[in-house]
Amino acid sequence: MSIEVEVLLQEAKENIEAAQNYRAELQQRLHGLNQARKQVRSSASQTQEVLRRHFQELQAGVSRLLNERLGLLLEEVDAIEQDSVRPLDDCQKLIEHGVSAADELLREGEPEHLIGNACCTGLPEVPALVDVPCLSAQLDDSLLSAVTERIARHGSVAAHPPVQIEELVERPGGVLVRWCKVDDDFTVQDYRLQYRRGNASQYEDAYIGKDSEFLVLHLDPHTDHLFRVCARGDGRAEWSPWSVPQTGYTTLAPHEWRPNSDGYILSSRRNIAMRSDSPSSARVLYSSSPTYFCGQTLTFQIMAAGQVHKQDSLGVCVEDTSGAESLQKDRAVCISTNGAVFVNGKEMTNQLPAISPGSAVTFDMEVVGLFPMTNNNMNDGGNCKLRVTIGSGNREVVFDWLLDQGVDCLFFGCSFVYPGWKVLVF
Repeated sequence: MSIEVEVLLQEAKENIEAAQNYRAELQQRLHGLNQARKQVRSSASQTQEVLRRHFQELQAGVSRLLNERLGLLLEEVDAIEQDSVRPLDDCQKLIEHGVSAADELLREGEPEHLIGNACCTGLPEVPALVDVPCLSAQLDDSLLSAVTERIARHGSVAAHPPVQIEELVERPGGVLVRWCKVDDDFTVQDYRLQYRRGNASQYEDAYIGKDSEFLVLHLDPHTDHLFRVCARGDGRAEWSPWSVPQTGYTTLAPHEWRPNSDGYILSSRRNIAMRSDSPSSARVLYSSSPTYFCGQTLTFQIMAAGQVHKQDSLGVCVEDTSGAESLQKDRAVCISTNGAVFVNGKEMTNQLPAISPGSAVTFDMEVVGLFPMTNNNMNDGGNCKLRVTIGSGNREVVFDWLLDQGVDCLFFGCSFVYPGWKVLVF
């Protein structure tokens, strides 16, 4: 086969591959277009149904209230009528009795019987028309115009919600949800985040507040969850339309404390540990496994505090050494309850705020250097340098942590001497 034929065949093959790729790209875009059309039509149908149902309920409610008010007013008219007519009826009976007595005397026709007779000496008093009720209805003609004005401004239709989910980041046992405001004219008072499992029908609230991100915990790994967010305008009571739901999941197992550890009581989910008052020689509680990976954020939330001791600490370590009395040891970084930072058991000069109930301590790490094996570290695979950031309160400490071997994951742990300390990890 000549070179020219081979060149032509190669060009034909490349053209066919390019056409196939082009066709696949067009099909992908067509699928996206269909999804967009489906979203427009389904959201329009849902919005129409919501509007119809709302105004039907509103109409029924207003009609019920008007009928109830009409019934009360009619009952009031009946009550006034009966109370006013009753004394008039009594007066009428008295007059009719007098007329009957006078007729009886007149029929007898003897003048001596009329003289001094009581029926001819007094007349019952009949009230003047101004002294008896004259019922009328007072109606506010401005009600209809006021209701008309409110109805004219009731409800609105938005083509786009004022907030949208911006990012979903997997975390151990959860998903970090970030959202942003996309309507510059909308002044936000509060945000509201909801989520549900992919196969569930009802959403549940995860967060209401002013922050624009929230970590949703206690999610099953490898399970799709839908997230949506809305906002409440400044000075408004109603919530805005929901954002377009976004699907997220986590592949990371949740952080858990090690069960059956002496001196500590764990919650049912094993993410909360409390130092008990039982005597224990080992004061360090480790994670159930090395679940912390570089690139993640590890957070310790202090839920309760006990008496402070200089060996108290929170942090991460390479090994879960049994029998250790503190995390202030080799191949570990930690922060003590007074805010001192320890690296490989040595205290740094930089210090963070002291830990107290409500405090949150965060650990962030990233690999910044891997060094090849030498004669000095041939048995342990070389050196590894991690950039560590520890945050507490509104301050941070950043430093490089040099390890004698590369690590893929780390244990986390805590150590407290006295009971009463309670720590949530996520």
